[in-house]
Amino acid sequence: MGAVVGDVRRLAMISLHTSPLDQPGTGDAGGMNVYVVELARRLAARGVEVDVFTRATSSSHAAVVPLADGVSVRHITAGPFEGLTKHELPGQLCVFAREVLRTEAAQPVGHYDAVHSHYWLSGQVGALARDRWGVPLVHSMHTMAKVKNDALAAGDSPEPAARVIGEEQVVEAADVLVANTDLEAEQLIDLYDADPGRVEVVHPGVDLDVFRPTDVTVARAALGLPHDAVVLMFAGRIQPLKAPDVLLRAVAVLLERDPGLRARLVVPVVGGPSGTGLDRPSALAALAVELGIADVVRFVPPVTQAELARWYAAATLVAVPSYNESFGLVAVEAQACGTPVVAAAVGGLTTVVRDGRSGLLVPGHDPEAWAAALRRVACDDDVRARLAAGAVAQAQEFSWDATADQTLGVYRRARSLMRQSLNAS
Repeated sequence: MGAVVGDVRRLAMISLHTSPLDQPGTGDAGGMNVYVVELARRLAARGVEVDVFTRATSSSHAAVVPLADGVSVRHITAGPFEGLTKHELPGQLCVFAREVLRTEAAQPVGHYDAVHSHYWLSGQVGALARDRWGVPLVHSMHTMAKVKNDALAAGDSPEPAARVIGEEQVVEAADVLVANTDLEAEQLIDLYDADPGRVEVVHPGVDLDVFRPTDVTVARAALGLPHDAVVLMFAGRIQPLKAPDVLLRAVAVLLERDPGLRARLVVPVVGGPSGTGLDRPSALAALAVELGIADVVRFVPPVTQAELARWYAAATLVAVPSYNESFGLVAVEAQACGTPVVAAAVGGLTTVVRDGRSGLLVPGHDPEAWAAALRRVACDDDVRARLAAGAVAQAQEFSWDATADQTLGVYRRARSLMRQSLNAS
């Protein structure tokens, strides 16, 4: 459908530190990558031309790569292609911003109608582009340093003060801030002093064409899993924040209580090391050995969305033990496949998972409590069937089409706010 009068026609989307072309589940690629790709595609289907600016991480990257009809990924050379960590990227902000501005300058005046930045690094660039182009800045935090530092995993490193300051600056500069949940909106207002009138809640979605109920026997046969296995799955980046170790420790408790379960138990860990997990990439495998459960744990490298949906469908349950999640895309995807979720009662997970209806929420990260929750779902057919039905129903509340429609409304409001500000001055 075409964009209505007043809508954004051309959008600059900035995703500096991770490319939408990267495979989610490793490095810095995760739910945000999925968000950028799916939102951009849906916006393009509504008549918006989207350019996604990201930092080039390989000399083989073409300057412009088509992602979908109406969506282009623009690779910006800023710093060495490889070897830079996310914490070193602030040193490349000036170069990246200069090249973004140069790209726009080659177009007719007024080429972009709005900027949508993702994560604070992108927000810094977006704020500069906003002022230079005279268009509104819409910003999505995705994660926040103050929230992460309040809920650090044991042994994890706190986010640096430079990020906290940078986030505060972006919150001040943005015309509208997009929060994934009501809780995130409250955190922006309470922790970052965001103007409540400039915070909009828009839930991310899930691709219900990819993530949908599939026969468990068929899924397990395709993956080489026994048809009668008890499959307790983790999916995501392997790092302390995501807490896959909590699942492993709970599994050890579970097997201690019920040794007979071992013959049928499979614990797939689907994903790759990321963040501070890169410092000790083999730590989780070593923990499995230390706990005496290496025989039931199966490490699976990051997979495509279609393959991930197959793993979800094959699982008895999906565990999401994170210390913090701004939304919890894995939980929504799993539920869309009809698989109950056992999740930590933190952040966006309390919105995504309906406790006792689509899954179970576990307060804290105590392995004993987690083992009890896992056992309740895995070993009680009636409970699992009830939660599976509720999981499918719950996932229907989240669609990327709804996300795109609401985001277009945010863009219109941001343009209106900016016009009001200019008129007032």
